[in-house]
Amino acid sequence: MNKTAVTVAYGDGIGPEIMQAVLDILMEAQAKIDVECIEIGQKLYSRGIKSGIEPSAWDSLRRTGVFLKAPITTPQGGGVKSLNVTIRKSLGLYANVRPCVAYPPFVHTLHPNMDVVIIRENEEDLYAGIEHRQTDEVMQCLKLISRPGCEKIVRYAFEYARQNGRKRVTCFTKDNIMKLTDGLFHKVFDEIALEYPDIENEHWIVDIGAAKLADTPEVFDVIVMPNLYGDILSDVAAQIAGSIGMAGSANIGEHGAMFEAIHGSAPAIAGQNVANPSGLLLAAVMMLVHIGQPEVAARIHNAWLRTIEDGIHTADIYSPEASTKSVGTTEFAAAVIARLNQLPQTFSAVTYTNAPKLRSAITTIRKPAANKELVGVDVFLHWRDGSPDTLGRLLEATNTQALALTMVTNRGVKIWPNGLPETFCTDHWRCRFMRTDDNQPVQHSDIINLLQHISNAELDFIKCENLCYFDGEPGFTLGQGQ
Repeated sequence: MNKTAVTVAYGDGIGPEIMQAVLDILMEAQAKIDVECIEIGQKLYSRGIKSGIEPSAWDSLRRTGVFLKAPITTPQGGGVKSLNVTIRKSLGLYANVRPCVAYPPFVHTLHPNMDVVIIRENEEDLYAGIEHRQTDEVMQCLKLISRPGCEKIVRYAFEYARQNGRKRVTCFTKDNIMKLTDGLFHKVFDEIALEYPDIENEHWIVDIGAAKLADTPEVFDVIVMPNLYGDILSDVAAQIAGSIGMAGSANIGEHGAMFEAIHGSAPAIAGQNVANPSGLLLAAVMMLVHIGQPEVAARIHNAWLRTIEDGIHTADIYSPEASTKSVGTTEFAAAVIARLNQLPQTFSAVTYTNAPKLRSAITTIRKPAANKELVGVDVFLHWRDGSPDTLGRLLEATNTQALALTMVTNRGVKIWPNGLPETFCTDHWRCRFMRTDDNQPVQHSDIINLLQHISNAELDFIKCENLCYFDGEPGFTLGQGQ
């Protein structure tokens, strides 16, 4: 078999230790890979490279299309962006796959029957990272959800379930509050579920779904959700399964894939030979399946299971009741290597012989453009000079022939007209102007004219959002209390 080129980054903190342990196991298991090392993370940040990655590293990633990455440390503040997010989005790795499995009685867990796969959307949601300071008191982060993004991740979840013998796909959203963004995710889920009658489907509101996941995870099989919820709940699921240090993940796209542990770089224990390499090792197992080496993947996975059964445990999962020996990172790797030709005795042996490649080529079909009708505009103001009624009077004076003020909100709550005096207000105001003639579409020039009136009134507008109907349906929500 020809070797497959794999880009490898040793990362920061415990990264170099666990990566070396994993590569030692892969080499001893005769994985057919050709390693290309790149440098990313802390060393580059310290040299003033805010992206944390050099152009030459992108060349390797794009050439190999396979990335095995140890955790990195992202500096806090200073305008530095998460390199993990940058890599996922830049390479189109839209699907994050995180199996969370319990290993009783050898690893302590309150949920011995847990076997959940969380599939997290990787490119959208609040992770677009588009933030602005709007006023003295208010910051803004834009939540972006697209139909193509929803279609790709939802279809991937159903395809994953079908290919891996899973019976049910569950969707988590918060569409009772975010009716357009999370509402779209839920709507697309319901549409695509109809194409998979052989797989059960259900939807949970994310708060009660998270509570159920923490309490009774065995009722779930595959869970698909938007980016932020998936990031948080996959960590929760990994921890309640036994240890976040044992969970690996795959980031899958049409043109490449990245495999990593879900935990961070843990600088507090770096260089002490105590870190658990299991999460990165299980990610490497997923990588081997992905690149067409399922026999090697099964050999390593079964050796790892036998090591866990034999009670050879790192400190994070060690317990006097279930463990026979507490070992360090390199000793754990040696124990796995020593068992490469053995099968587990308590756990079921893993086989990937006929396992399909993690599917990445999920297609989307763009629908025809909707009939779009501009009917108004939300103008956002930075203002702190009086009461809501005072602001309402000032804004009514800016009405034009085409657009008139209908509502003012503060943090989403209607405070004019007829607001409640108990409502707390900041210095950030949304002022809704709607068309005065329902039979006359609003023109962009009408909005420009309105903004000129607002400027003439010496009111500080900071942004505006056009209000449109799409095929007759409003593309905007009401104010709370409207």
